[in-house]
Amino acid sequence: MKEYRLTDWLPTTKKEVELRGWDELDVILFSGDAYVDHPSFGAAVIGRILEAEGLRVAIVPQPNWRDDLRDFKKLGRPRLFFGVSAGCMDSMVNKYTANKRLRSDDAYTPDARPDMRPEYPSIVYTQILKKLYPDVPVILGGIEASMRRLTHYDYWQDRVRPSILVDSGADALTYGMGEKPIVELVKRLNQQQSIFDIPQLAYLTKEVLPQEGDIILFPHEECLKDKKKQAANFRHIEEESNKYAASRILQTIGKQTVVVNPPYPPLTEAELDHSFDLPYTRLPHPKYKGKRIPAYDMIKFSVNIHRGCFGGCAFCTISAHQGKFIVSRSKESILKEVKAVMGLPDFKGYLSDLGGPSANMYKMRGNDENICKKCKRPSCIHPKVCPNLNTDHGPLLDIYHAVDSLPGIKKSFIGSGVRYDLLLHQSKDAGINKNTQEYTRELIARHVSGRLKVAPEHTSERVLNIMRKPPFSQFGEFKKIFDRINHEEGLRQQLIPYFISSHPGCKEEDMAELAVITKRLDFHLEQVQDFTPTPMTVATEAWYTGFHPYTLEPVFSAKTQREKLAQRQFFFWYKPEERRNIINELRRIGRQDLIDKLYGMR
Repeated sequence: MKEYRLTDWLPTTKKEVELRGWDELDVILFSGDAYVDHPSFGAAVIGRILEAEGLRVAIVPQPNWRDDLRDFKKLGRPRLFFGVSAGCMDSMVNKYTANKRLRSDDAYTPDARPDMRPEYPSIVYTQILKKLYPDVPVILGGIEASMRRLTHYDYWQDRVRPSILVDSGADALTYGMGEKPIVELVKRLNQQQSIFDIPQLAYLTKEVLPQEGDIILFPHEECLKDKKKQAANFRHIEEESNKYAASRILQTIGKQTVVVNPPYPPLTEAELDHSFDLPYTRLPHPKYKGKRIPAYDMIKFSVNIHRGCFGGCAFCTISAHQGKFIVSRSKESILKEVKAVMGLPDFKGYLSDLGGPSANMYKMRGNDENICKKCKRPSCIHPKVCPNLNTDHGPLLDIYHAVDSLPGIKKSFIGSGVRYDLLLHQSKDAGINKNTQEYTRELIARHVSGRLKVAPEHTSERVLNIMRKPPFSQFGEFKKIFDRINHEEGLRQQLIPYFISSHPGCKEEDMAELAVITKRLDFHLEQVQDFTPTPMTVATEAWYTGFHPYTLEPVFSAKTQREKLAQRQFFFWYKPEERRNIINELRRIGRQDLIDKLYGMR
């Protein structure tokens, strides 16, 4: 294992800044997460990207916002700007369950302490910095700021909130993956030029003039009064997030306008490699010695091979944050990182994941990119796989083989979720179909650590259509293939399906039928969750407004505690303590016919 010095991490204290021989900092980053110097942690990525540009950067992880604010003062004033991020998750998802109960742990904090970040760090940290250093620009980034860049519904406060730029007082916000906008921002600030036409930047202004091609959303105040307008806005927001060449978006609030510049084109392979190849130690900062950071433990022996997801699931923020265009790393960059993982302490030869937002989208793209450049579909695979999509699993097989042939790798597991609709898709190209079959066998026979995670999410065709998920019959097809390959290979692995209750469109009857169908398939479900409305998803807007953003047709959602629990209990039909309530509920909704199917009685 390589020996590291304290100066191999980006500095977090005045003493560490001095150890590097610096008397001034260009940029200071504040993060709601602990500092783990790893490409899965946003503050580390932005810090290393800026360092590679020749800047002097420091990170203040999880500053104390409740004392005399010494953490906000200890490094002084940066030459260019403060960068603020809530961390790898929206802070409210991190702090609260779907039932709005306070969580007892925080995976991104040493020893999982739950009290090391405030609610909405993007707002709290920025307001403190603006009070202490009113003339220093504060730039927001990360998923919390990205998903709250325009008027949005906040489930935890049960109200529609304006852009986070309004509440925080930040000078600007970079949304999505931040490498390109942050580098351009630094160039502009160094040259004392305006930053407000940088792609992927959002800002608040009193002086905006609409240009040809701009999309003008309903104002914030109208969205407060009219839920249908809020729903209609979201269709434009999502479509522009998924277009190759998007339009600028404007939304007024009071006398100001939020301006969201269109995003950069997707990164090239070389640009993505550059981000992953930076000199990360891949370890938590030494200040955490002896303390466990659960989120790090989960990914320390895994390697991310691509960004982006074209699934377009209605409840997911990945495409809104990373985009639907897949950007893949080169084989050389992936193997270089695998070798770095092999040098870590405690590595025993087992990679926990070679994946991405989805396990099996590596190198997939449109056959004709000109068609993709005109497309605004939120999903490339729903309602059907796009005929222009190249679904070849050959490049991914090549990565698996290259990694597995490295001396010291005993096994590489796939921990990311597998899209079985891609495995079942029949292409017009026989070679692609052959690769898909080979990949399916390779995955099941050699890359499953006893359990393979897949996400059918529901059994109702109506609900699945709202979710933008494939028909449940495809899960049944894949299960047969999984069981057959297990039998042929002499394995006894489990298929673990994930399901969601209380999703928009889902009624108790749908959950009752889900219970009957999964019972018939011999599943006692474990991986289940209530739908949590998080900012900037189609499902959240449908849940809050009661209208589907694309059709403006009414959509039912379970909202009260009673309605949600009535749905959730059907996951656990096999538990004796749930039986009486379920039977009573089935009688109440007039589905006595399902009592016999679940319990063999009426």
